[in-house]
This record gives sequence, C-alpha cells and structure tokens, in this order.
Amino acid sequence: MGRRKLARRQFLHGAASALALPALMPVARADSYPSRSARIVVGFPPGGPTDIGARFVGQWLSEKLGQPFVIDNRPGAANNIATEAVAHAPPDGYTLLAAVGSNTINPALYHDLNFNFIRDIAMVAGVYQSPLVLEVIDSLPVHSVPELIAYAKANPGKVTLASFGTGTVSHLAGEFFKMSAGIDMVHVPYRGSAPMVTDLIGGQVQAAFDNLPASMPYIKDGKLRVLGVTSTGRWPTLAGTPALADYMPGFEASTWIAIATPKQTPPEVIEKLSKEINAAIADPTIVARIADLGCVPWPISPADLDKFIVEQTEKWNKVIRAANIKVE
Repeated sequence: MGRRKLARRQFLHGAASALALPALMPVARADSYPSRSARIVVGFPPGGPTDIGARFVGQWLSEKLGQPFVIDNRPGAANNIATEAVAHAPPDGYTLLAAVGSNTINPALYHDLNFNFIRDIAMVAGVYQSPLVLEVIDSLPVHSVPELIAYAKANPGKVTLASFGTGTVSHLAGEFFKMSAGIDMVHVPYRGSAPMVTDLIGGQVQAAFDNLPASMPYIKDGKLRVLGVTSTGRWPTLAGTPALADYMPGFEASTWIAIATPKQTPPEVIEKLSKEINAAIADPTIVARIADLGCVPWPISPADLDKFIVEQTEKWNKVIRAANIKVE
C-alpha cells in the first residue's frame, strides 16, 4: 500500500508539473528571446517605403538583440499575402509583419481572406507615419482647398481625381474628401504612385492624393501644387501647407508602418520588441533618415496601437460602404 501511495504521489506531482509547464514556457522563451534568427515579412518589393521602414527596424534589432532579423519580401494582394503568412505562423516572436494602412482597409474589400487582422494579429510598435498630400497640376486654376471645392462644384463630374489604386488609402482619402465636401470628381485609379504622378505632371489627370515621400521631390521642384495634407495638423516638412482638417474637422488619412506579430505571441516578447523598436525610432540617425522620407517617428504602445487599428478599420469600412467601393 505504501508503494502504491508513493507511486500515486509521484504521478500527481509529475502531472501538476506538466500542467504548470505551459504557463512557464512563454516566460522562459521571453527571457531567452531571441535565440535564433527572426524574419520581418514585408508585403511590398524592396526599395519602397514599407521595405525601408522594415529594414531600419531589422538592422536595429539585429544589432541590439544579437540575432539576425531578416527581411522577407512577399509582395502582392495589398499586403494580404504577407499578412496571411504571419497570421498562420507560430506565435513565438520569430515571424513579424510590416503592417500598413491597407491592413485596416482590406477587411471591407476582401471577403474571402483566410485570416482576420484584428483577431489574428497583435500589434507591437509603430515605425513612422506620413500624411497624404492633396495636389493639383499647375494649369488647374485653384490655389487652396476651398478654391478646389468651389471649382469642382462649378464643374461637376469634369475634374479628375487620381489615386494610386482602387481600394488604397489614396482612393479612400479621395472618396472621403468628395463626401465631406459634397462634390463630384471623377476617380482615375492607377497601379502605383509612380505612374499616377507621371500622368499628373503630364496633365492627363488634374488632382490626386499621394504619399508625401513619393511626391515631395515634385512639390519642391514646383511641378505639383500641394493644397493640403491629410494629417490632423500641419506637417513639419510642409509647415506652410494647411491640413484638410482645417476645412473639414476630423479629416485624417495617414499612411503608416508598424510591426506586428501573431496574436498569441507571449506578452513579454511583444514588450521586449516594442521597447527596442521605440528606442530605434528615437535614435538621432534613424530619426534623420525618417525625416528624409518626409515622415515622422511613431512611438506608440502596443495597447494604443491595437486601439488605433480597430478605429481605423471601422472608419474605412464606413467610407467603403458609403462609396460602394469594390475591388476587381
């Protein structure tokens, strides 16, 4: 009987230890994280603003945490391919995502996604933000947002408003603008910012919402006239340009880059990454490189970033439904 009691006691002790193990494992992983190379999945080709932002982060994390953080470019489907890869990856902090504004737009546009961004992805840290710019060609006789609105009202359906793609933040900002102003402008979608700006400068289209970094050289050269920025206030690199929110309270449509990870990643790992990324975007060298892009660092906590994602998703869902936007 004594032997049976001892065996039973040993069994119960072993079972209790086994049950406690899962709770201890995340802490153990966080303490030793990273113990091998990690990757940051980017849904765009090398050389673009998302790729550049991810490389800032990857280089910093590699140097500070002692393991390689490799950039894995998986372009296509408005960041959906990259996001799906991360959503289905092990939640251990070794597969990260370069999240962008499209991730808050896509849920209302694509109804057959194999992931739910809010449910399956946990936000880690912001990298940088930039507004869009509302710009027009020199031959259009307007020099301010109110003048453009008045001109469009006097010429309904005759003024063209370009975007760098159907369903992009450029397109949605344009629809948001038209809805807020009560005007009718003709949407002309392009496949990317570069061809859109080429046609804008050539006079094939008259106005557009574009990423500030992409248009900044043409604004400086005087080839494009910027009327407003889509940040909530004036932007440091275009201090003399008013915000659209000055004329339309609450108007905001920023582009941004953040780092995310699968939802069940241990909180300690997320906190460790968040701390390092926030340190990176406070580093003077990286701040200067971000400024060269026309952007500003975006320090934000994981909790506030999660809240931001929910708010942005709800906002763009309303715009998409109101404008009846569909992707082909």
